[in-house]
Amino acid sequence: MDKLIYLDNGATSYPKPDEVYDFMFNFYKSNGVSPGRSGFDLGLETEEVVHDTRKMLTEFFNGTDPNRLTFSYNASDSLNMICDGILKKGDHVVSTNLEHNSVIRPLNHKAEEGVIEVTYVSCNEKGYINPEDIKAAIKENTKLVIVNHASNVIGTVQDVGAIGKIVKEAGITFAVDASQSAGIVPIDMKAMNIDIVAFTGHKCLMGPTGIGGLCVGESVEIEYSRFGGTGVRSAHPFHLKEFPYRLECGTQNLIGIAGLHAGQKWLRKKGLENIYKEEMQLWDKLRVNLEQIPSVKTYCAESIENHIAVLSFNINGFEAGDVGTMLDVDYNIACRTGLQCAPLIHTYLGTDKIHGTVRFGLGPFNTESHIDAATTAVKEIASIRN
Repeated sequence: MDKLIYLDNGATSYPKPDEVYDFMFNFYKSNGVSPGRSGFDLGLETEEVVHDTRKMLTEFFNGTDPNRLTFSYNASDSLNMICDGILKKGDHVVSTNLEHNSVIRPLNHKAEEGVIEVTYVSCNEKGYINPEDIKAAIKENTKLVIVNHASNVIGTVQDVGAIGKIVKEAGITFAVDASQSAGIVPIDMKAMNIDIVAFTGHKCLMGPTGIGGLCVGESVEIEYSRFGGTGVRSAHPFHLKEFPYRLECGTQNLIGIAGLHAGQKWLRKKGLENIYKEEMQLWDKLRVNLEQIPSVKTYCAESIENHIAVLSFNINGFEAGDVGTMLDVDYNIACRTGLQCAPLIHTYLGTDKIHGTVRFGLGPFNTESHIDAATTAVKEIASIRN
């Protein structure tokens, strides 16, 4: 079998840098003990790496206090903690139709239970949210505004700085789902007036699956929603309120944190701007190539500005799932098809009626030869019914 051409980086970045694999293996082999829970040297050394990772990620998002950088399973876990820890009965939430189910479902469950009400602001035909529409949706009882930074379906990057300014002036908590943007698009919590960043480690941050977290601003009130061991003050009968323990319990995913640690070092060495430039050059070539195929339709892919390297498309006369199968079986190209866990944007695009789209997600290890191979494959599949 020919070597796999991996174009599903919107789901999980693959491969990871060798430095990440090596550090995870070597660190876990030499330091795979519970961090900070015992007084022996190895446990203290392990805790030092955990805390250093908190510091690096806090600096990465331009947060304030490393102790308010808390670890979780992934962005979905983090977003659930935001919803559970902030929202109370009678609250109103403003979100968008670009959201992933990791936002939509927690909000919808609370709305169905009669706890909250939700307003989903729609993007325009190019895939962007007008910040003024967010402002218009805010009510007296609005407690939270939560926005998808970069769409996992159409790749558009929202102006969270402009939205953050509006939300701050209204005195409301502003949370950003940075699942697709953290590690490729700069995020400055202070400059953008972001109160909470929810991130996952296994995408652009170059870590493994099963690790993510929250970077929580100083003024944010977020209650804990899970309870357990913290390794300190064990005689206390209730879960601790201070950070980071407030949002963490039990033994941490040490090998996942090690991956984030190594991923941060790799990103700093490579440079976000360089990674972004290389990915978007390939994305633009792919976009132009696919749009030259008469029966191919792309979605919200007009330019590289305010975009990440995600491209959704369909071939007239084909189900997206069938195209994905042919790409896999006949061309050894991995991609994602369907609704990509973001049903509202597909409803807006009308692609829900045709079972979604084919999505190519580019990463830092894709090459021009991959783009050429993907173009040839799509062209040949499209020619079957022409």
